[in-house]
Amino acid sequence: MLFVADIGNTNIVIGVFNGKGKLLSSWRIRTDEEKPADEYEVLIRNFFCFKEIDLKGISGAAVSSVVPTLTGTFEALMKSLFKVEPLILGPGVKTGMPIKTDNPREVGADRIANSVAAYELYGGPVIVADFGTATTFDVVSEKGEYLGGTISPGVYISMEALSRRAAKLPWVDFRKPDRVIGKNTISSMQSGIMCSVIGCINYTVAAIRKELGMPAQVVATGGLAHMVGRYTESIDYIDPDLTLKGLRIIYSRNK
Repeated sequence: MLFVADIGNTNIVIGVFNGKGKLLSSWRIRTDEEKPADEYEVLIRNFFCFKEIDLKGISGAAVSSVVPTLTGTFEALMKSLFKVEPLILGPGVKTGMPIKTDNPREVGADRIANSVAAYELYGGPVIVADFGTATTFDVVSEKGEYLGGTISPGVYISMEALSRRAAKLPWVDFRKPDRVIGKNTISSMQSGIMCSVIGCINYTVAAIRKELGMPAQVVATGGLAHMVGRYTESIDYIDPDLTLKGLRIIYSRNK
């Protein structure tokens, strides 16, 4: 079995694939740079115990990380917990995807994993929309080349900034109100945030397709993919486990 971990700024998503490439289970942990390795180990052991997965059955591990302080923590954890040398997604790792950007080394590991999985599973050209701490759109060509993309503040970052910088505006839940025209502060904020997100998706997808000069499928992933995906016709597929699947594919290409 293969253990995979995607270490993000807000959450760490971990999962286990069987030998046939099926995702057996996945879990989400709050990212905490101050948490010691042994606390993460306890969490992982508990997850495995609950799902009756044998730690000794793990024969490989792959990690993508955008939090440098936790990369080493998880690398050491994989060695001690599973007795394996983990593959850390980064420069020098074979992805099978040419990176056509000004500086390939600066592209986030999670964005590469997403792009590899999207092209492998859905074909190209393909656009990956990831709704995480940041909202990113990544573009893969018809030939399977990573072309680049966009990065903007994530939904919760935008909501937090609005609440913090405007004294009279409260924190609100992210949900679609019944009406676009809000009748009070909370419904107006919810409408504005949702319209901003959906507007961003629709405009960005249309602009990318125009720049490509051809249609491109759109795959959404990330913690809010299901929430926003239902309100726009610009998204073709929702795949919450896309990053983990990308890690599995990349691991198999480096065996």
